[in-house]
Amino acid sequence: MFDVAAQSYQRFMGRFSEPLADRFVLLGDVQAGQRVLDVGCGIGALTARLAAVVGEDAVAAVDPSAPFVNAVHARLPQVDLHRASAEDLPFPDGRFNAVLAQLVVHFMADPVVGLREMRRVAAPGAQVAACVWDHEGGTGPLSTFWSTVHDLDPDAPDESGLAGSREGHLSELFAEAGFADPEPSALTVTVPFATFEEWWEPFTLGVGPAGAYVADLAPDGVAELRERCRAVLPTPPFDVPATAWAVRARS
Repeated sequence: MFDVAAQSYQRFMGRFSEPLADRFVLLGDVQAGQRVLDVGCGIGALTARLAAVVGEDAVAAVDPSAPFVNAVHARLPQVDLHRASAEDLPFPDGRFNAVLAQLVVHFMADPVVGLREMRRVAAPGAQVAACVWDHEGGTGPLSTFWSTVHDLDPDAPDESGLAGSREGHLSELFAEAGFADPEPSALTVTVPFATFEEWWEPFTLGVGPAGAYVADLAPDGVAELRERCRAVLPTPPFDVPATAWAVRARS
């Protein structure tokens, strides 16, 4: 679902993940002089924010997607970048002063193992943080899309069952991974769209579960879904608010 061009991901989710990264860096209490790790860096929205605070050469990042890793390397060549999964981080114990995972826990093959790895590579007392869109509660960036899909196809699989996407679940995962007193919060961003097409077209790029759903539809099904979405959205221009559940804890 994420072995796609970096430009496609940017158009689909980048406009949400970039302002979210600004807020997430503050939640992670990232400070100059620290060495930090971005787990599941995608195309580098959070990586770039971390580099702006601590410097590129103090940032490490991992992602399993080759196109995303290549995109981050082109953008931030001094970052210590690896193609790797969260469940098998290629770093020694206690390496980092802060370890952050933005919008990735719900796509980990084993979220508890991934969070345990984040805890392992964090120095004693370091901040470890993660955030996941609220897909279950209806306030995530794709809520209008999935609600409209279910009006047409009630049994369609969506993202509401993914790890951490319901309120409180991310804290439960942190606790299971061995963190004491995980601190939950919610981060909300608002993204403007000038036209309906600007909102709709990224869903046709094959990115993530939503893109995969559209790609599997027949042309008339795509057209019907598009027009249903147009009917339920406000008249352009409009804003789309999006909320992510977040948790931070000390290693």
